[in-house]
Amino acid sequence: MAELVDAHDSKSCGVIHESSILSPGTYMANKVLVILGPTASGKSDLAVRLAKKFKGEVISADSRQVYRGLNIGTGKITKKEMQGVPHYLLDVANPKKQFSASDFVKKANEAIAMIYHSGHLPIVVGGTGFYIDALAGNIFLPDVPPNKKLRTKLSKKSNKALFKMLQKKDPRRAKTIDFNNKVRLIRALEIVKAIGKIPQLGSSTSKSIYSFIFIGLKPDNLKNRIEKRVKKMFKQGLLKEIIKLKKSGVSNKRLKELGFEYWNPTEESVIKNSIKYAKRQMTWFKRNKQIKWFTLSAIEGFKPEEYKKIEKYVRV
Repeated sequence: MAELVDAHDSKSCGVIHESSILSPGTYMANKVLVILGPTASGKSDLAVRLAKKFKGEVISADSRQVYRGLNIGTGKITKKEMQGVPHYLLDVANPKKQFSASDFVKKANEAIAMIYHSGHLPIVVGGTGFYIDALAGNIFLPDVPPNKKLRTKLSKKSNKALFKMLQKKDPRRAKTIDFNNKVRLIRALEIVKAIGKIPQLGSSTSKSIYSFIFIGLKPDNLKNRIEKRVKKMFKQGLLKEIIKLKKSGVSNKRLKELGFEYWNPTEESVIKNSIKYAKRQMTWFKRNKQIKWFTLSAIEGFKPEEYKKIEKYVRV
């Protein structure tokens, strides 16, 4: 069973809105709402707002928020911010171990089934485009077993060298991969060696049984939002979080793999790398023509008319 960070019983659920539910089996024609966008774009806030409006429950699609103890550096939503809305796939994995896209799809599908059984709307929210596309059946997850000999050989190379290799062998994948994530670089090269190249979006042969509705967020002040978030991270104790992870047995090698926020971070370096990461996220998302994009205002957040458009889009 998928794990819940926060849960409510049938008494606390209240009355289901007649306008937003048919029955547990046919709720909104097996609709799954997806809220995506670059880092610091306000995805979680919108997910909670829509969940409260449409009796939804949230499934996190973030490749690092699955790990216990990675809270501040990943911008993980707090219980207070959840406002009583159940959230799945947070804190479900040991940071010392790998959690794959296949693991995510399995657990996310379990969570969707649980949410439908409750007669609620599943809302997938996150910035890990590969996970989202894999769940929606838009991309094929190659069944390529680990090549230990190749991994050992590649692990001795620098990120820069691995990235150059990937650029040469699969330039399309190189444009969207996280340069700082050595594990993903090695895995990408492992797949390339086995099957030639990473499958393209839409190359899956097994489509999902659900109807996915994609909402994308594009703040008009993303750089400022990133700067504000990073400064908040350090004030909240990012460096102490890293020390705590080390004390729990997470190695320096593993910290490097977990992202730039967890390896010798400074405000300047994290802001710089976050902006680069946001650009890579948008490069990935732009391939999905099903996404309906909405803009957040720097001053007002969602203007009333913009938010009404989002609600209308969800109901369609």
